Amino acid sequence: MSFRNLDLNLLKVFDAVMAERSLTRAAERLAMTQPAVSHALKRLREALGEDLFVRQAFGMKPTSRAEGLWPEVRAALTRLRVALDPGDYQPEAEEFTFRLAMADATAALILPPLMQGLEQMRALANIHVLPLTTRDPRALLEQGEADFALGYFPMAVAALKGQGQMAAIRQQRLYDSYYVCVMRRGHPLADRELTLDAFCQAHHLLVSFSGRPHGFVDEALAALKRSRRIVLTVNQFFTAGRVVAHSDLLTVLPQSFITATGYQESLIYRPLPLTLAPVHVDLLWHLRNEDRSAQRWMRERLIASVANPAAAVAPTTADGVEDAALSMLRRAD
Repeated sequence: MSFRNLDLNLLKVFDAVMAERSLTRAAERLAMTQPAVSHALKRLREALGEDLFVRQAFGMKPTSRAEGLWPEVRAALTRLRVALDPGDYQPEAEEFTFRLAMADATAALILPPLMQGLEQMRALANIHVLPLTTRDPRALLEQGEADFALGYFPMAVAALKGQGQMAAIRQQRLYDSYYVCVMRRGHPLADRELTLDAFCQAHHLLVSFSGRPHGFVDEALAALKRSRRIVLTVNQFFTAGRVVAHSDLLTVLPQSFITATGYQESLIYRPLPLTLAPVHVDLLWHLRNEDRSAQRWMRERLIASVANPAAAVAPTTADGVEDAALSMLRRAD
């Protein structure tokens, strides 16, 4: 089958038959005759080279191939309809899938209140979270692989601000956080001030989405002509929390992410003995989605769902994570 030769009207018929499981009801829904619907399915079967439905006494049973195709076809048709008719999106009546690119800790903070809100609204929105493997998600948005990206994207945001209104990617600040040094309760460094010498002499865990063997902390240490030994690199904050909770490794995390590791009861944090820039968590989306009502609706839901992590001010004490956990319950302004 060549996609260039495929009649896209056949996909509308396919969607209707999948939804109705009946040629008669699908024909009524599409304002077509039943023979016309049957002929459209025959053409689609010929184009794909395999059956999509099996006739039964009480309707049409989709094949496994049809079951696999339907979510993608339904999502594509919904997106096309919203793009061509930029009227108000009706979340309780229209099914729509939104693709969000973010790290596990960001998802752990944002998804619970987001999903709670969607359930209360009885919205038919579906959320597909994509793994974030880069600090620059612009390509994901430009290529349409993701609708939104949420996270700390310092270089990307700086580039966007430099482009001003000419930028194809839009950005909104969600909240700020600050890096802290995280260790297990009972760690040898837990009961004393964390000095730069002690920090550099300890063994460290690095969270790196891209797998790079160094990060912001190492760049800051290099400026001071210092270094540290990284004995483990992972790409998830949850994994980092679990490992640190059961070892003498230190890690550096945004303070707001400590609770998201799931190991806050076993962890404490200390102010870093060096200066790092704040962590700015941003929401990014492509200009083409700026005025689409479904996308606008989801942006509003994401912004409303952002908890205000324990990060509104730089950490000034080292009393553990209990205060951080309580602070995370506050809503962003």
